[in-house]
Amino acid sequence: MQIGTQDVHLRDYLRIINKRRVLVASVFLGGFLLVILAAFSMTPQYKGSTRLLIEKAANADFQDESSRFDPYFYSTQYELIQSDAVGRRVVRMLGLDSEPASLHDAAISGGLGGWVTSVMKLVKNGFGMGDDESSSAKIEPQSEILARQISAGIEVSPSRKSRIAEINYFSTDPEFAAQVANSVAQAYIEETLEMKLNFTRITIDWMTRKAEEEGAKLEVAENRLQQYMVENNILTLGDRMTVTPEQLSQLSSDLLQTESRRRELEALYAKASSVINQPELAEALPAVANDPSLQMLRSQILQAEQLILDLSNKFGPKHPTMKKAVSDLASLKNKKKLEIKRIIASIGNEYELARNKEESLQAQFNQTQGEAMNLNQKVVQYAALKRDVDANRQLYDALMLKIKEQSLTQDTQPVNVWIVEKATVPTFAVKPNKKKFLLGGFVGCLFLGIALAFFIEYLDNTVKSPEETERRLGISVLGVISLWAQEQGEVENAVSESPRSAFAENYKALRAAVQLSKPEGAPKSILITSPGPSAGKTTTAVNLATALAQSEKKVLLIDADLRKPRVHKVFSKSNKHGLSSYLSGGDGKQLLQKGPIENLTLITAGPIPPNPSELLSSKRMAQMIEDLSANYDVIICDSPPLMSVSDARVLSNLFEGTILVVRAHLTPFDLARKAIKSLADVNAPLLGMVINAIELKKSDYYYNDYYTSYGDEPEEESVES
Repeated sequence: MQIGTQDVHLRDYLRIINKRRVLVASVFLGGFLLVILAAFSMTPQYKGSTRLLIEKAANADFQDESSRFDPYFYSTQYELIQSDAVGRRVVRMLGLDSEPASLHDAAISGGLGGWVTSVMKLVKNGFGMGDDESSSAKIEPQSEILARQISAGIEVSPSRKSRIAEINYFSTDPEFAAQVANSVAQAYIEETLEMKLNFTRITIDWMTRKAEEEGAKLEVAENRLQQYMVENNILTLGDRMTVTPEQLSQLSSDLLQTESRRRELEALYAKASSVINQPELAEALPAVANDPSLQMLRSQILQAEQLILDLSNKFGPKHPTMKKAVSDLASLKNKKKLEIKRIIASIGNEYELARNKEESLQAQFNQTQGEAMNLNQKVVQYAALKRDVDANRQLYDALMLKIKEQSLTQDTQPVNVWIVEKATVPTFAVKPNKKKFLLGGFVGCLFLGIALAFFIEYLDNTVKSPEETERRLGISVLGVISLWAQEQGEVENAVSESPRSAFAENYKALRAAVQLSKPEGAPKSILITSPGPSAGKTTTAVNLATALAQSEKKVLLIDADLRKPRVHKVFSKSNKHGLSSYLSGGDGKQLLQKGPIENLTLITAGPIPPNPSELLSSKRMAQMIEDLSANYDVIICDSPPLMSVSDARVLSNLFEGTILVVRAHLTPFDLARKAIKSLADVNAPLLGMVINAIELKKSDYYYNDYYTSYGDEPEEESVES
């Protein structure tokens, strides 16, 4: 069977185990014997056990609840317990470094590991591959080797749902096992404390140096800030930062009002100046017309004009009263002109004042604005220096705080460890557990034997059973021929001499299969060939021809293997004249020879020719087959192997059918597949395959019992057909 490519049933597994039962039994018995020897040769080992309560230390002042959770805490502690550092501390505590030789053996001997080590050592020494112990000792101190061996022998077993861990150590010396277990617990505690102290010391040293550096930086920053404050009068900076913006805002507002007033007066003065010599137009300006003096003069002029009008009704123009009234009116009008000019001049003066005020405010505004910008730059520089000082101060304060914390916690343990139960000297050995060891060895050796059987089966790529052959090659298996016992006689004469044997029944079954291979009956001519040599094609051709002749068929057996002919030897016939001599131009008078039984005629190969392929592919060969087909019911032709020479492929087209013979456990599937392809390439009619020399008693072929028990002459032992 091919494991992994098709559906595999349980019976397939059982069939493989049954098929390889000798191998399975050999591996099992050999392996189990070694297990038994190992179980009874191993030195008893004692276990020293110490129980520890381990928990992570919590400091409420410096750690919050989340920082206490560490999923790798216990695995880390277990690794630390099994470290070489703890092993070296144990060696020093027990004084093993001074007298290692006495306890060294107790530390490493015993147990399956020690037994295996001893066996491996013996094997290496036997092949000259042993370690040079003297050179190793020179390279590494003995105490280091012992410390590493002790560390490797420590087992840590955590108790479920608790913080308790059990430290175990196995040794052939019970007292030594207890001492090591207790020493490991103590060494572990001391190692954690030393690690913490070393860490704290290194941390404080580093932080102190760092704090000094940061303190110097802080001092420099503070000095630079102080100098800047003095140089820029930063002490009143707060008041100035408050007043300056208000001043700037007030000046901006006054400047806007003054500028507006100046623009207004400028426009008024320009208009009034343009009509200063035209009193009537100037008088129409609101600023001039609304002047009280001018209004008074205008009222006096109206009164003078009204008086003249009244006097004109009483007096003539030359009357002194009349003349005086006219003179007064003229005087008033002249005063009005002068007043108008004065008013315009007053507007000009007011304009000049507004302009001067605007210029003054603008200068003051620019000065204040410059001061504000300068002040802002100083503030930015001051803030940068202040920030530098603050950052240095914070870092310095943090370092000082950490130094204080480390100083406070340097005496605390990072891990809380309590020895719950010390190891006592064990009174009985725990290893080896012979029952478990033997049971495990029993199961393991059995599994190893079965696994090896499946592995060999997997590697076996040869033809073994008809089911697998048909599945993998896709052609029908016409028959299965059992392995023939050589002591029973010549296999080629088995069918004729033992016609009722189980072996003969194989060929009778093949005969039946050949007769039923085509709907119209058995082919008139059949070529027998094989993928490679030694497959049993001549044996198959002879016995199949005999079986057909026994069924009252008129059969002709041709030996077309012109390179290694055997048919004449099988039947003890002369090979002086045969197929080769006929194909070479012989008359054919002595071509046909009578067979050993009735209805069987032979054509031997004849002398070995120099050109067998050319003779077999000649028209004379084809004509001979055609002529003889008329005189015989069946023609059986033995031919050379397919993959060795081209003779069989040449002959295959001259026959109605070809039977491919493979040998069980010898012919690989790849070779058989190539042979089938070579026949398909020349369109040869392939009837099927015959599996030859199969060991029915040892094989998984399901006809096993049937074939080995049936018949009057059972064949019990076989060698080769």
